[in-house]
Amino acid sequence: QVQLVESGGGLVQAGGSVRLSCAASRNIVSISTLGWYRQAPGKQRELVAAIRSGGSIDYADSVKGRFTISRDNAKNTVYLQMNSLKPEDTAVYYCNAAQTFPHLVNYWGKGTLVTVSS
Repeated sequence: QVQLVESGGGLVQAGGSVRLSCAASRNIVSISTLGWYRQAPGKQRELVAAIRSGGSIDYADSVKGRFTISRDNAKNTVYLQMNSLKPEDTAVYYCNAAQTFPHLVNYWGKGTLVTVSS
């Protein structure tokens, strides 16, 4: 079992920056993919960014060039650096860890709210 705890959310002005952190309860070496999802009011959850154990990274088109995902295996933590924030980035951001061995399991954090004011 993996417990995920997000932190760093809050209120920020448009154009500002914030860094989200997701701390895992155990080492993340065995985690296949770590990702950040978000859910805006009235919208479905969407993938924001994902980083795989091999280092490959995917970003949603809407955040490319503005957001950066990274992982620190020594600290069992994944980060999401968000720059040039826009009001449409307002959402609850969730950390996700996908484990594929010995079986497929998805772990989710409780989420952290990021509100971007215009």
